[in-house]
Amino acid sequence: MTNNTNQTKDGEVSFRLIEELGVLDRYKTGWSREINIVSWNGKPPKFDIRDWDPDHERMSRGITLHEREAIKLTEILAHRLQMDIPQKEAAGCEPF
Repeated sequence: MTNNTNQTKDGEVSFRLIEELGVLDRYKTGWSREINIVSWNGKPPKFDIRDWDPDHERMSRGITLHEREAIKLTEILAHRLQMDIPQKEAAGCEPF
């Protein structure tokens, strides 16, 4: 688990990397696009997709998803990719 605070032009942003789920792509620069579970500014954790430096100290802009949004995204991608993934209701999901 990584805890960190970064300074931005709009102020400080703190984050806690709860769980590293997977690397989607790696770049020659050493950075990687990852999907993780991250708590931003002390708020409840969300699924998070963005580019990170190797030490998880700096990051690019990215996208965060609530669990129900991640489930819907999984369903949409499964349909688009014609995969058979069982549907799961957000209410029945385990919390982080």
